[in-house]
Amino acid sequence: MNPSIGEPGKFPFTRGVYPGMYRSRLWTMRQYAGFGTAEESNRRYRYLLSQGITGLSVAFDLPTQMGMDADHPLAKGEVGRVGVAICSLRDMERLFEGIDLARITTSMTINSTAAVLLAMYVLVAKSRGADLRKLSGTVQNDILKEYIARGTYIFPPRPAMRIITDLFAWAGREIPEWNTISISGYHIREAGSTAVQEVAFTMANAIAYIQAALDAGLDLDSFAPRLSFFFNAHSNFLEEIAKYRAVRRLYARLMKERFGAKNPRSMMLRFHAQTAGSTLTAQQPDVNVIRVTMQALAAVLGGAQSLHTNSRDEALSLPTEESARLALRTQQIIGYETGITSTADPAGGSYYIEQLTDSIEAGAREYLDRIDALGGTLAAIEKGYIQGEIQNAAYEYQKAIEEGESIVVGVNRFRMGEEAPIPTFRLDPTIENQQIESLRQVRASRDAARVGSRLEALAAAARSGDNLMPHIVDAAEAHATVGEISDSLRQVFGIYRETGV
Repeated sequence: MNPSIGEPGKFPFTRGVYPGMYRSRLWTMRQYAGFGTAEESNRRYRYLLSQGITGLSVAFDLPTQMGMDADHPLAKGEVGRVGVAICSLRDMERLFEGIDLARITTSMTINSTAAVLLAMYVLVAKSRGADLRKLSGTVQNDILKEYIARGTYIFPPRPAMRIITDLFAWAGREIPEWNTISISGYHIREAGSTAVQEVAFTMANAIAYIQAALDAGLDLDSFAPRLSFFFNAHSNFLEEIAKYRAVRRLYARLMKERFGAKNPRSMMLRFHAQTAGSTLTAQQPDVNVIRVTMQALAAVLGGAQSLHTNSRDEALSLPTEESARLALRTQQIIGYETGITSTADPAGGSYYIEQLTDSIEAGAREYLDRIDALGGTLAAIEKGYIQGEIQNAAYEYQKAIEEGESIVVGVNRFRMGEEAPIPTFRLDPTIENQQIESLRQVRASRDAARVGSRLEALAAAARSGDNLMPHIVDAAEAHATVGEISDSLRQVFGIYRETGV
């Protein structure tokens, strides 16, 4: 057996993190969802659960992601649009009404305000009698990729990193089964990176988080087993399979050789995958079903622990109930009808897959060496190096499409004439007013003095260097809002404004 390939479930985990992989248990089938008010999203979650999803995945609207309440002037027109609007603990209670948080895992795609939303989630679970030490799920909490590729940041990078390490330390004590970060290559790829860049820059971010946690005094083998990752399932089928194998092996080697991990679980890269939203086309949207199927199959052959499949209509709108169901059925057919789950590593041993795996890992290591030479990930971000590399790759990709070197079915080849429209999802236009009225009711019914004192304690902790999480939990419990908690931290940390790169 080639030692660089190894066996499933053994270092360097090229062939998967568990010996039996899907023979023992299928991946968690999630469908990323959230829109409008908490009540509307709750109805969609219950529907998806009735159709067979095995884990929840929450999308939050832009104001929530940016630490703004629904009545903030900059929130106008964005409330509930690209995710669910959450302003207070009361919204979080409504979001999970009738859902047993002790029996389901929840993934929350939230970054700048991850600490606040996780605090609210834990409070809801606690109020329902859940054993917090067994509470299971993931919070994305990956701020570095926001500076690199996505843009929903609030604070400058260094205080933002402090919030993340405070969450690591607090969660290790209070919710030890929770995945405290999902380090995301997905958004890096959506911004236009290559597969090699997705691996390299995700690993560079992981190195920065791990080093920050070590510098904060945390023990590597106490927090590293709860790190998780999030990757894109793109269109180059064999390259994507190899990408997951390469990043798993690269991470295992980095953890062992660079950081000296002793616990094998600290070297296991567990990841969620989502099919590539950037590849969906508004033209001939039914064709997106085939794209998503191939991308999902690559993620499964690559060994994903969790998967979301995009809906055919997402280039046009939020997915309809019917489209979301069909996307879920895609996963279920792969899992239950294809037979590929009967062996741990169906792609292992292919000459081309193994060559691609070696090539992607080598290319990623070259990038990591360059980033180290620049002074590390934060320095590379501040200098605009990583952003520039992604922008150049995105330009070359778009140029290849426009010049016909890369074919996109229905876009630059095999076009049709006028197409019949398909049914699309329509948001209730009164959502924003409903959410603002709900927010007003929360503010009118709470103890304002209690809220004020807890927000002051949070600001004092930010100035003193104390762990922020207990103070965020206290403020959320008093029904302080996402915007108010974020404002308390803004007063101390300031806000980040991107400079030209």
